[in-house]
Amino acid sequence: MKNKTLKRCYNLIKPHIKTVFLVSIISIIIDLFELAKPYLVKIIIDDFLSYNISQKGFLTINLIGIIYLAIVVIGNCFDYFTRMKTNIMGEEILYTLRNKLYKYTQDASVTFHDKTPSGKLYARIINDVDDISMFFKDVITTFFKDIILIISVIAIMIYFSLKLSLLSLIVIPFVIVTSIILTKILNKIYDISKVVRTNLNTFLAESIYGAKIIKIFNIQKEKQKECENYTQDFFEKRLPASIYEGIFPGMMTLFENLAITIIIVASIYHFWGISIEVGAIYIFVSYIKSLFEPINRIIDSVETVQEAIVSINKIYDILDDKEYLENFESGRELEKIKGKLEFKHVWFAYKNEDWILKDINFVINPGETIALVGKTGSGKTTITNLVNRFYEIQKGEILLDGINIKNINKRYLRRHIGTVLQDPFIFARSIKDNIKLNKKISDNEVKEAIKLSSSEEFINALPNGMNEIAKERGESFSAGQKQLLAFARIFAHNPDIFILDEATANIDTYTENLIQNSINILSKQKTAIFIAHRLSTIINVDKILVLNNGEIIEEGNHNELLNKNGYYAKLYNSYYESLR
Repeated sequence: MKNKTLKRCYNLIKPHIKTVFLVSIISIIIDLFELAKPYLVKIIIDDFLSYNISQKGFLTINLIGIIYLAIVVIGNCFDYFTRMKTNIMGEEILYTLRNKLYKYTQDASVTFHDKTPSGKLYARIINDVDDISMFFKDVITTFFKDIILIISVIAIMIYFSLKLSLLSLIVIPFVIVTSIILTKILNKIYDISKVVRTNLNTFLAESIYGAKIIKIFNIQKEKQKECENYTQDFFEKRLPASIYEGIFPGMMTLFENLAITIIIVASIYHFWGISIEVGAIYIFVSYIKSLFEPINRIIDSVETVQEAIVSINKIYDILDDKEYLENFESGRELEKIKGKLEFKHVWFAYKNEDWILKDINFVINPGETIALVGKTGSGKTTITNLVNRFYEIQKGEILLDGINIKNINKRYLRRHIGTVLQDPFIFARSIKDNIKLNKKISDNEVKEAIKLSSSEEFINALPNGMNEIAKERGESFSAGQKQLLAFARIFAHNPDIFILDEATANIDTYTENLIQNSINILSKQKTAIFIAHRLSTIINVDKILVLNNGEIIEEGNHNELLNKNGYYAKLYNSYYESLR
């Protein structure tokens, strides 16, 4: 195990080191109790039954029986306590890791989510954390207990008969060699199968998320075939592990019975001058079984340990990567946002110098509405992403009220910017919760926002009104209804800057006009940025920026741009010709 992995394991154990120590001590006590039980039976056989007596000095068979029973009861109580503590520790580690991972995903930049499939993150948060929890529940404390038990058993056996111990333990080197060989083989199999399992989980998660698209394009058979390929790959990678895992217990049982046979044969025929009592033979047979139990547990835990190590490294590869974490603590908060936005010689590329925006310059004054127009890929949405600081620009400045947004606290900045997307996300919560989004917004404010968004009619028609629970991703609502809810959400949060990214694309003309009136009322005092392909929706904005290949090629209001008879005029005329 590499030093980095050991350090990561220690960091997980560190908050629970007292529990690990306590459970380990109690487990050792349980082991000593277990070792005492065969010795008590040996006393009964050799000191009482052999002489056909029931009492020897102050000792009686009944007293030994009571001691035996007490050891069983106390041992079981201690065993229950250790299992409870290890289970609680495992659950606490699971709780801590899941919350850390979730917090990371929320604090990570959009760039991180662009490059990391959601299915992969789901596998890390659910499957990998479960693997680690099982490691701490089933292995971490019992490992030390088993090592102590093995050492104690061997020491007691040597105490009773060195020669018989050496004969019976002759199988141990074969056990060790077999274990090392099979463990190395299994480790390689587990490493490969872990990667395949992650790919399978990612595919399954994405297929469930995209079930509607799969049905729309009628590709169920193709996806089923893809699923079969993934599961077949996983089956083939896991099959050797199943075979080798089956060999382990069989080999251990063989070695155990071989050791017992050696004990019995050597004792009966007095091989190597060995002569011990019947009770001592019973002790050796019992201790051989006690010796192989921890060995079997250690071997059985190989897969758990290997999967946990792989999972720990995969999780901490994410958690230790600070490159994608956004800083929400630094930066200033403004006393009041007026809403003046200014782009000064802004250059931006998602990768290297493949520029998406090239030397962008424009100003939006407080209360002014502008529209971004251009073909797909011209950079419209990128501009709105940069205003929210989802990405950092490579050159130039973006100013809010004369202050570089790099110097403004990100949480504060985004709290004052409201964005409505073309396909808004609806949580599986009540409509009211979807509008509030955990913010302290009164029910009256929610009702006012619903009214402003013109969504009163369809919400009031629902059985539970604004307390109606939405289905996952808002599947119980039409695309237009989801957009109305997104508008209600934005009105309730009352930001200082509005960004509407094709936000009325799925709304009928009548409802769009109602919402537009609401937006006009709010935008008299607030800055608003529109992205629109339906050019009829932006005729009355104060300024239109026309983009092409990441550059602003035209700027002006609707009439000015039509009079220029340039790029915008061609777009506008093409749009109206398409409606005929």
